[in-house]
Amino acid sequence: MLKDFSLADINLTKYLFFTGKGGVGKTSAACATAVTLADSGKKIMLISTDPASNLQDVFNTELNNKGVAIAGVPNLIVANFNPEEAAAEYRESVIAPYRGKLPEAVLNNMEEQLSGSCTVEIAAFNEFSGFITDEKAAMEYDHIIFDTAPTGHTLRMLQLPSAWSNFISENTHGASCLGQLSGLESKKEIYRNAVENLANREKTTLILVARPEPSPLIEAERAAKELQDIGVHNQILIINGVLKSHDDDLSDAIYEKQQSALKNIPKALENIETFQIPLRPYNVTGLENIRAFLNDSKIKYSREALTADNVPRLNMVIDDLYNSGKKVIFTMGKGGVGKTTIAAAIALGLAKKGKKVHLTTTDPAAHLRFVIDESYGITLSNIDEKEELEKYKETVLSKSRETMSGDDLEYIEEDLRSPCTQEIAVFRAFAEIVERSENEAVVIDTAPTGHTLLLLDSTQSYHKEIQRSQGDIPEAVKKLLPKLRNEEDTEVIIVTLAEATPVHEALRLRDDLNRAGIHSKWWVINSSFYASNTTNEILKVKATNEVQWINKVNEISMGNFAVIEWTPEELKGEKLNELIREV
Repeated sequence: MLKDFSLADINLTKYLFFTGKGGVGKTSAACATAVTLADSGKKIMLISTDPASNLQDVFNTELNNKGVAIAGVPNLIVANFNPEEAAAEYRESVIAPYRGKLPEAVLNNMEEQLSGSCTVEIAAFNEFSGFITDEKAAMEYDHIIFDTAPTGHTLRMLQLPSAWSNFISENTHGASCLGQLSGLESKKEIYRNAVENLANREKTTLILVARPEPSPLIEAERAAKELQDIGVHNQILIINGVLKSHDDDLSDAIYEKQQSALKNIPKALENIETFQIPLRPYNVTGLENIRAFLNDSKIKYSREALTADNVPRLNMVIDDLYNSGKKVIFTMGKGGVGKTTIAAAIALGLAKKGKKVHLTTTDPAAHLRFVIDESYGITLSNIDEKEELEKYKETVLSKSRETMSGDDLEYIEEDLRSPCTQEIAVFRAFAEIVERSENEAVVIDTAPTGHTLLLLDSTQSYHKEIQRSQGDIPEAVKKLLPKLRNEEDTEVIIVTLAEATPVHEALRLRDDLNRAGIHSKWWVINSSFYASNTTNEILKVKATNEVQWINKVNEISMGNFAVIEWTPEELKGEKLNELIREV
């Protein structure tokens, strides 16, 4: 049995970093830690660098990036960096010297290179590095708490010697995160000190936050390993949202599922000191709830009413896709929201209407094969991301070795670890599958983001790389972007959960797609307690607190959304059919 998370049980270093997958409760845990320490008389600075941060709502206070005193918590100062604004300023500072001197196409190339998630993280690191190296701040505050930590990939990039050269001009592949580091020479010493402080176990503790589910635990394992690789070993793990009271079919099933995930915790996490926070039945906003987060499970119902008159189910989404004759259908969203299940259900629903359907996924396809077979008119394929990534990395590195060595090759290798690289690597596989839509409906579970597509489009890096390596551009690649931008052909289904972070992240995804000129009409809220009929007291309160996020999605999507209830079973076989038939 895991111990409940208590600040009395951990060695409190000067700097505390909370990190983990979106929506696991990093902000809640960081805020509760900050308030609890401040209430005990400690002088605390809490800093958020999370693009999906809702700190202003949590404290019901207008915040800025300098720090604001919180009424009702005398010893607490809270700063909320907007990393996207910081990224925009940073992007302009890099590009401005070249305006009027370089062709527009080159400037567009540079701008898109600097528009990815890695740039946002570098800009955030640029903002908070001052706090972790500022001796005055270290003297003034007993603890400085960061909501969201930089990834191991970002920190390794900052440590590479060639990061401080004009290496961007040498970039020969299209997945680059190289641009983020151009023009940072003046900050080299600050960054070096910041990384050293992060790795100093006397000064810094990294708090990994996860939920008792396989996907967030795997993400926590990845973060733990990445950060250990660069010397950040002082780590603890918090498992947030553990259900303790179970007294109906739904709560029993959730309890069993959580306990199974905890029993099968990833190997790399087994030796990290681990704590739990019980599932709290309220949104962590307002000082009363923040103070309760580490202490009790009091019941507090949301009074917000559902604004949607009639919430569609998934079968209505499928009807619309069928009637509008869509040829290419993507399910997109952050990991763990259920994209694969939704993609399989849509493919099955279209096939039952007589459509010829091809379903492809980047998840292992084996578990789909007993759900859907050729008798439904569906063909299946699986894009192996690891295999595609290794092939792509070897292509880039073998080419780079012809002209580079030493630090520059090390830089290329680190650049190839970026999230953008994996998207580029599977891009050609997607392009070939999308080409099948000439003759059948193609349903694709996950796709390159709007930023990656724009990067490829604005720089034509990928096209040039193909020309260099093969002498021509495949027809599938030539046709892909025009097809994706044609809303008569293509639909993106955005999949999310009825919670703050998944909805904010889905919004950023939609904005990314809009920038790329790719149409998205439907949203699907998956795994909803509101849509279930639970009688468990805690889950009933969780259900009422979903209403504000269902209302938000209703507003964003202009009523084009569906809600799918949380089910304990894997949605396969007859269960997948039930999902399509929902009324």
